Amino acid sequence: MLLVLFKKFLGKRQSDHPVTTDSQTPEQQVIRIQEGDTRLRNQFITDYQPYVAKVTSRFCKRYIDPARDDEFSVALGAFNEAINQFSPQAGRSFLGFAEQVIRRRLIDYVRKEQRHQQQIPYSSFEVEDEEDNVINPVEIHQAVEQYEKQKGMEERRGEIIDLNRCLSDFGISFSDLADASPKHTDSRLTLFHIGKVLSGDPALMRIMLSKRMLPIKELQGKVEVSRKTLERNRKFIIATALIFIGPYPYLRDYLHIDEARSYAAATSEGGDNE
Repeated sequence: MLLVLFKKFLGKRQSDHPVTTDSQTPEQQVIRIQEGDTRLRNQFITDYQPYVAKVTSRFCKRYIDPARDDEFSVALGAFNEAINQFSPQAGRSFLGFAEQVIRRRLIDYVRKEQRHQQQIPYSSFEVEDEEDNVINPVEIHQAVEQYEKQKGMEERRGEIIDLNRCLSDFGISFSDLADASPKHTDSRLTLFHIGKVLSGDPALMRIMLSKRMLPIKELQGKVEVSRKTLERNRKFIIATALIFIGPYPYLRDYLHIDEARSYAAATSEGGDNE
């Protein structure tokens, strides 16, 4: 239940259209990249990694870990390939074209892996240890990978449970956060930024943690939003600040926000939105 509520709290964080440093459309940015903007290429690929992971997970029908799964590397290479091959004259969106290229490359990868597995049976990898026991390094490797994935899931679940406990000290529950989560992505990004600003100020955090309340007056002088906005979204901001300062590497990785860019993009579209 906590996992469901937490996902609702995050909202549509992992969208197909991440907030980037550039207000141009993906198609316009790709054209600039094709004209030789190497810096933009690197940033563009970084910004769209969540999109690539999402497309890959959907294709594989399972969660894809960018740090471990080869499928993600294949898909990321295909995304870069799509940047080179995209033609605006074709009359289609870049992301639609990129997804098609990614799926083609993943199909090729799966077929290649299947042929390889058919040609090399698991028994070919069996060896004997010093005590004459037959072991299979491939199976051991797969078992270790499965263990690490399971361990990661348990650690993520543990982080959410611990965060829930911390929030309870402020009289906040995940159901409160799910109800209070802004409906608009730009508003949510603005609040994530405010939470980051709060977490980075030791004096403000001391006030919040000691008094179990959001230091609205002090925080108002550090962010460009109204007092009304801070009061209305205090639960969401407190939760975000706790995530940034707490022992929650998985949750911070899941947020995966470049706060300055997110805030700039959000405020340019009306930052004080609800």
